[in-house]
Amino acid sequence: MGTIRSATAIRFGKPVIFLLCLAPFGLLVWRALSEGLGANPVETVVHSTGSWALRLLLVTLAVTPLQRLSGQPWLGGYRRLLGLFAFFYAVLHFAAYLVLDRALVWEDISTDLTKRPYIVVGFGALLLLVPLAVTSTRGWIKRLGHHWLTLHRAVYAIAILAVLHFLWLVKADTLEPLIYAAVLAILIAFRVPWRRLVGRRIAGPGGGHRRRAGSLYPGTATGVPPVEVSKGGK
Repeated sequence: MGTIRSATAIRFGKPVIFLLCLAPFGLLVWRALSEGLGANPVETVVHSTGSWALRLLLVTLAVTPLQRLSGQPWLGGYRRLLGLFAFFYAVLHFAAYLVLDRALVWEDISTDLTKRPYIVVGFGALLLLVPLAVTSTRGWIKRLGHHWLTLHRAVYAIAILAVLHFLWLVKADTLEPLIYAAVLAILIAFRVPWRRLVGRRIAGPGGGHRRRAGSLYPGTATGVPPVEVSKGGK
């Protein structure tokens, strides 16, 4: 009965999550069409897409703590959708930089790569996101087996790079990136004691461990196999 309710919640909740994630893009398009992007529209587009990529990445990482605190493993059914939207906005952010900010002038882009380390860091985060987005389907989970878990742990390194990218980018007002850094630090710190707690709970009377696949994966960490948690979309 609980499984049926969880599947129903995911099925009806996903369209809502999808529309909420798409709303910032729709608003950005509307502002562009109505000439409401301000005095520097290119900067607005680049900053907005980058900010939403980072926000959605942090929300994706927050799914696991919410699962644990609420005791509702079905919340993991939204993780893939949130992660793919984070990737979507990251791609838009990079495309806006290439096309709108640098007009595909490769000499300027190469100069940025050598003189502006925050661009190298941001580009590195995007490159690391690509294999995670590609292998997010149930088919890839089955193909890669336990290697899938190892690969997707890179999401924490990606988040760190994204925060550094934003922190190095701003020159004066560092409040926003520091808030993101604090949120990320909390999410990372949340995993350390939980991993130890899970390790104690699954340890047998003689100290032997009976770890289930996916139980310590940063994306699930619920004891529910990733395939089960991510049902509802390929």
